[in-house]
Amino acid sequence: MSKIDFTSPREAARAFTPKLTGFVEEPLYSKVWPDADLVPRDRSLVTAATLIAGGHAEELPAHLRRAVENGVTKRELSGLITHMAFYVGFPAAITASAIANATLGAIEESK
Repeated sequence: MSKIDFTSPREAARAFTPKLTGFVEEPLYSKVWPDADLVPRDRSLVTAATLIAGGHAEELPAHLRRAVENGVTKRELSGLITHMAFYVGFPAAITASAIANATLGAIEESK
């Protein structure tokens, strides 16, 4: 089986399962993400952790980019991935780290 290459799994799936995509847009992005109980930054951290724990590597790049847009730093994502290694396993964390590096680039060393 060949690896799927796409930027957004939701957009890639839209043509085949438009109703499924609609469920993601309404209510997830229209009601859940804007809900004031959690700020978008925290939702992004929870979502990234959940995707790593669930082994959903295909979804991770889009959500890592969204996390940065929501104010999560690359260093914080690195810390999240390292922390996750002890709870979901090193293979999941190594895979997430490789995806984060390919998606966001390396963390600049602080001097």
